[in-house]
Amino acid sequence: MLDWLRKWYTNKFSDPQVVTLFLMLVLGFLALYWLSGMLAPVLVAIAFAYLLEWPVARLCRIGLSRTLSTALVVLAFMGLLTLILMWVMPLAWYQGRTLLRDLPQMIEIGRTYLLQLPELLPGMVSDEQILLLMHSVEERVMAFGRQMLSTSLASIVSLVALLVYLVLVPVMVFFMLKDKTQLSAGFVQFLPEERKLISQVWHEMNIQIMNYIRGKMLEILIVGGVSYLVFMLFGLNYALLLGILVGLSVLIPYIGAAVVTLPVALVGLFQWGFSAEFGYLMLAYGIIQALDGNVLVPLLFSEVVDLNPVYIIIAVLFFGGLFGFWGVFFSIPLASLVKATLKAWSSRMHPAEPENA
Repeated sequence: MLDWLRKWYTNKFSDPQVVTLFLMLVLGFLALYWLSGMLAPVLVAIAFAYLLEWPVARLCRIGLSRTLSTALVVLAFMGLLTLILMWVMPLAWYQGRTLLRDLPQMIEIGRTYLLQLPELLPGMVSDEQILLLMHSVEERVMAFGRQMLSTSLASIVSLVALLVYLVLVPVMVFFMLKDKTQLSAGFVQFLPEERKLISQVWHEMNIQIMNYIRGKMLEILIVGGVSYLVFMLFGLNYALLLGILVGLSVLIPYIGAAVVTLPVALVGLFQWGFSAEFGYLMLAYGIIQALDGNVLVPLLFSEVVDLNPVYIIIAVLFFGGLFGFWGVFFSIPLASLVKATLKAWSSRMHPAEPENA
């Protein structure tokens, strides 16, 4: 056993470049794990910088300077984001308050449906099970109310943090885009001279991260916007709030779509009951999810998502548990990083043999 481990270690870690890459990945993961809360504004700025690099590069190609291109793109993006927030946030906040106000009535309607289950499913569901379920739901609703109260009491701290983000993030995004070459050169100075393997992995991941962030933002806007329009055409209550939830659910592959189906179905059920309108709503929602998974995702992420769905779900759970929201957001690029590293590592240890003439 010891001989086998010694041979494996010698085979995999005999190349100094492999050791350097391995140590950099370990140090990077540890830094993110311990400092992710402190570095949250930097991570937000990096995500926005990747998102805006494409229009900045296009303006530079038509002859504008890097500084002018960055200033125009950042100002346009911040202006558009401000307009969207000024229109969306008040309406979403109002619908959220309305939902909390109507929640007791919705619980009573749900209680009525649940009490009918023993008659509809005799022998499968008992009255005791229904009462236990209702008690559990009431406890969770009370816990949610207490959590909302504590959140409102801590709103001053959240407001201060929001102001910090509004000031720091745009400044960091501007300088990350404007001084991209200088920042990259300064970072490269800390790397060892023999960095061919690191450059190979980084070049592949840099392109994938840029395409992923741009594609994910477009997916959120498209799925959320289409869902809102469909809900509004059906006359569904809280259409904007539910549309935002559906749009944000794409941040968590597969799991998000399954989770957000519950509030959409519950609101439709409480509004119309088991009627034709409820069936048509769920059919339209299912079509949206099917088009997202089978048309939009392959179109936007054809060069990024080359992973089995099982690996993606494992990556979401693993990196989300380690890094929280940012682990979930970057779960696919991080999984692709692991895959690219293993691929480069394997090719380094076992180079392809030349074909016989």
